[in-house]
Amino acid sequence: MDVDELRTRVTAELPRVRQDLEDLVRIESVSADPARAAEVRRSAEAVAELFRAEAFEDVAVVSAREDGGAPAVLARKPAPEGRPTVLLYAHHDVQPENDHAEWDSPPFEPTERDGRLHARGAADDKAGIAAHLAAVRALGDDLGVGVTMFVEGEEEVGSDTLPALLEQHAEFLRADVIVIADSSNWDIGVPALTTSLRGLVRVDVTVRTLTHAVHSGMWGGLVPDALMTLARLVATLHDDAGDVTVAGLHAGPAADVDYPEDRLRAESGIAPGVDLIGTGTAVERLWTKPALTVTGLDAPQVDGASNTLTAVARAKLSLRIAPGDTTANALACLRRHLEEHVAWGAELSVDVVDTGEATSIDATGPAYDAARRAFTEAWDGTEPIDMGVGGSIPFIAEFLRTFPDASVLVTGVEDPDTRAHGANEGLHLAEFERVCLAETLLLDLLADG
Repeated sequence: MDVDELRTRVTAELPRVRQDLEDLVRIESVSADPARAAEVRRSAEAVAELFRAEAFEDVAVVSAREDGGAPAVLARKPAPEGRPTVLLYAHHDVQPENDHAEWDSPPFEPTERDGRLHARGAADDKAGIAAHLAAVRALGDDLGVGVTMFVEGEEEVGSDTLPALLEQHAEFLRADVIVIADSSNWDIGVPALTTSLRGLVRVDVTVRTLTHAVHSGMWGGLVPDALMTLARLVATLHDDAGDVTVAGLHAGPAADVDYPEDRLRAESGIAPGVDLIGTGTAVERLWTKPALTVTGLDAPQVDGASNTLTAVARAKLSLRIAPGDTTANALACLRRHLEEHVAWGAELSVDVVDTGEATSIDATGPAYDAARRAFTEAWDGTEPIDMGVGGSIPFIAEFLRTFPDASVLVTGVEDPDTRAHGANEGLHLAEFERVCLAETLLLDLLADG
């Protein structure tokens, strides 16, 4: 179909799509908060109603758990004879909004400022649902492919039951092409296809040196305290340049993409005067090398701390692993490093919190050719780049495992200033329109073979 005609159709649908997005955003579907489980369910039902209104068939709110939690939404429009089926994925659950005082407007009241729609979930990932709806609506009766919708309800808490959902509904979800709208573009005006993501291993590390706290004057200098021991152990995880020192972890080359330091500093929020860590190009350090961070620490508070030797201390470590590595290998390497480097014979325990496999996608073939053409048209001649993501979306590996014959395209509505998971999350409205057009063009191109 003519590109200009599709552009006109998408533009005409955007006001209604935006209204639907704003209605979804007002539902506080925070999957991590048990007190808002009813809101997550209400969100799923609202998504299901949107699909019913577009004449989807077999619309259902489903769960892999017996308690009825973590509701996902399934719906489909069967493919015309001889045409492919496309599975469109997004998720309707959102991150906690945290401190409302950090927001410039109420987190669940969509507010437009400076060309962005601000609210929790306005981008991540209710805009993914809206983009799918925009494409289906714009094509209308000219939709020439089968479309299956899968909108998950627990992505923000780790997608624990996703493998079971994929297994239970494998035939319903089976498709030739899978479009996962939960990633980012490279920049405003520069689209991207995500082709690699780091994996994740999180552990709680506990160090004990005493059976109980003791007087620091009577025993200091002879008995090691747990906090000092833990600090010494954590310090062994990086060398002076900031590279991870855990032996046996995989690292590899990254795409030839320039990430200027001034842009990196602005987008990361690094404080003035603080050096960047690690060696290699910026995108290697962010996409294809391991990263290890202390994300939590249990120790006595400074205010009110007694003058004693701490008996036990605990840290949460978050290890991002490079594509090509496995969580089994990374966990074994990290555990071995900790055991070999804990000082003074302290008691050490390492408890796994969660894991997620890294992903590397073969971005070749007709579906990717169609996607690149669609993105280039939607962004007025700017070709998409193949980018990696430093974060983890473990469920993508589950799709690749369950549907090995499908072409998996990882796209998204976000940009470097979306602030997903943070205060003032915002959807860039002009980029969102391009995303909607790109998906419309993609479905049209796939229908044409």
